[in-house]
Amino acid sequence: MRVSEYFELGRTQPALDFVDVDTATDSRVFIDPRAIRIQNSDFAENCKLLLVSFFHELLMAIFQNDDSRVYNLLGQLTEPNETHLGYSKGRSRGRGLGGVGAERVASMIRGSKAAKSGVLADLEDTALFIDGIKNDIVSDIATHILRAALIGYTQKAADYYHIPLERQYSGAIWNPDTCEWEFDYVDLPRVDEEPLLLIPKSIVRFELTLDQNKYYNGFLAPLHEAAEIDARSNLVSILKNGTPRVNREKLREKYPVNKSAIVEYTQQFPEALDHYKTSISHLSSPVLTHEQLAQRLDVPTPNYDRLLARMKGIPAGKAAAHIYHSAVEELMTALFYPHLGNVRKEREIHEGRKRIDICYDNLSNMGTFFWLTQHRAAEIPVECKNYRKDPRNPELDQIVGRFSTHRGRVGIITCRKLYDKALFIQRCRDTALDGNGFVLPLDDADFEVLVEERKKVENESYRNKSMYKLIRERFDALVA
Repeated sequence: MRVSEYFELGRTQPALDFVDVDTATDSRVFIDPRAIRIQNSDFAENCKLLLVSFFHELLMAIFQNDDSRVYNLLGQLTEPNETHLGYSKGRSRGRGLGGVGAERVASMIRGSKAAKSGVLADLEDTALFIDGIKNDIVSDIATHILRAALIGYTQKAADYYHIPLERQYSGAIWNPDTCEWEFDYVDLPRVDEEPLLLIPKSIVRFELTLDQNKYYNGFLAPLHEAAEIDARSNLVSILKNGTPRVNREKLREKYPVNKSAIVEYTQQFPEALDHYKTSISHLSSPVLTHEQLAQRLDVPTPNYDRLLARMKGIPAGKAAAHIYHSAVEELMTALFYPHLGNVRKEREIHEGRKRIDICYDNLSNMGTFFWLTQHRAAEIPVECKNYRKDPRNPELDQIVGRFSTHRGRVGIITCRKLYDKALFIQRCRDTALDGNGFVLPLDDADFEVLVEERKKVENESYRNKSMYKLIRERFDALVA
């Protein structure tokens, strides 16, 4: 039974921001720290602080040969059952990290050539450089380090989706200020008398982003080739046009690809790892799509027509404003995923003096929403107006007041029907030309168009599914 079924949420995976895991076993996806590092959001920044502070403390203990501190830092780590992520078959069970055990993992890291040589810098590097450490162990360690952030996310998601919470033991929580593990009692959901941590879809992957072969082929092998050419070695042949060439198969024979060797090559070319990591973006580590999640987790793909019909069936007017608000979010969460994610409803800003109806992080790596990042769109705020008449300047001013240099200057205002659509778009254009940001109005008829657009490309390439023609046309109308 999935989380959505257990708590009777009335939603399926496409309309949920978190991974809709099976509550009885594990789902084979993993938290990827590198996927977190390439995001720009308050949640991601909090996670980065936790990851950096813990791993810095661990490396310091290793460099100082402080075995007691190393084992204290890693000794709290077990296989976390609360996320239901990983490889377990049957009921989720805590067997130690990846079935290896915390003490063994501590020994593997402590005794590794990577740790001793100084090439180890981030948690996810351990899977790149250390034998025996793979997706599940990195994901399990990340879960423990990020527990404070994941508890906060789970509490907000539970409030958002009306999931009941119970007071219970937190497990070990990493404090980045004291650099110590702490323990507390917190409010979390429970499933079959066990705590549950919800995980954002945006931070999970099937495999870790850092990949040994990609690192070798794209960043280490070219440096070995250049060195062989400079040395005029027997690996080099000269093409008819006089260009020197190194045979890649022979290069691999001389410089084999394994974790121990990768450490040596990284010591030889220390700039290679930095170049590899900085090359990773949303383009090389995209958020998992509806189809990928459906195939891996055996969850449904979106039913856009049903979501649209639910929204359109809500009567206009103040009495149904909250229901409309939720229906718009459910449709948009499915319709614009994986480009928009990490949804928050009724988010407070300016220390609670203002609220945004819905807010998404812009996670896009191509297409329309990625193009919008050129206009400062790290977040996309949404204001929902279930009016029987057109919104006017006060509503426009309201969403403009949500813009900032940090969050972005592109937002969406939804309503039921724009009776004079040309006039309201002109109001939005005036706002843009005055330098106050870009507001994209969408009414029920526009959502009909967007749904048809998405359905037409649903079985096409990811690139085609990233293009939202109506959104681009609406933006162009503001600046043309």
